[in-house]
Parts: sequence; structure tokens; C-alpha cells
Amino acid sequence: MTTLKIGDKAPDFSGIDQNGSTVQLKDFKGKKIVLFFYPKASTPGCTAEACDLQNNIERFLAQNYQVIGVSADSQKRQLNFAVKNNLQYPLIADEDKVVINAYGVWGPKKFMGREFDGIHRTTFIISENGFIEDIIAKVKTKEHTTQILK
Repeated sequence: MTTLKIGDKAPDFSGIDQNGSTVQLKDFKGKKIVLFFYPKASTPGCTAEACDLQNNIERFLAQNYQVIGVSADSQKRQLNFAVKNNLQYPLIADEDKVVINAYGVWGPKKFMGREFDGIHRTTFIISENGFIEDIIAKVKTKEHTTQILK
């Protein structure tokens, strides 16, 4: 789906998180970033993925990672999702799909026999100096931490 490749410069982004704060790629220079795109807050697969990352947040922090989630949900929906699941990392509310389109994760999908446009669940691992180190397109929602911290 995405045209980005390992080794590419990560597209710069700026978005508003669940708390109304601005989250920008440049704010995390010197940290690795787990930038995960998910279809819809509070759905079973997205909840499993977000909670797996949260349950392992200490492991990420110990290895100098910042976890950031992105979906096209509203800020209010992101806030409800974060509060309900005690998510301690930014969730960007990308209703205009600026970040989603920059990373090329929006496109045609099939679910239960119908076709529609939506977010392809994809995770980008971004290096301390802003380059894409890995792209995980086949996310295992309940084991996502293991996929990232191989």
C-alpha cells in the first residue's frame, strides 16, 4: 500500500493528540519512534494492538522508543479510547488524513465481502535521525510488541 521504503526519510508530520497537544516528528529527535496507524479507536483489533503496546511501554521506554498512534478518529474519540484503556502515549486525531496520506496508508480495503476505503493497519519504525528503519504491514494485534522489538 505505502510507497515508502526502509531507508527513506520519514515524512514530517504534525497533528493534535487526544489531549489537544500538538505532536510533531521533529519533537522526538534522538528517540526511535513507533508510529502505528490503526483503522478505528475502540474496535476489538485496534484495542488489542493499542493495549499490547501500552502493556509493554516500559520496554519501549527502556530502549529509547516513543510510541505514537494515528487514526482518522476525532480528538474526543481518541481521548475516550485512551482513557478507557489507560493509554499513556499520544494518539493523533487525523480527521483530515494529512498524516495518513503522507505515510500512504489510506486506500481500498475488503471486509466481510464489501469494499471500501480505509486505513491499512501499518507500523513504521523511525530511527533517531528520522529515517524509516522498518515497516510492519502484517500487524499481529495481540503480539505487536514482539514484532517491533524482535
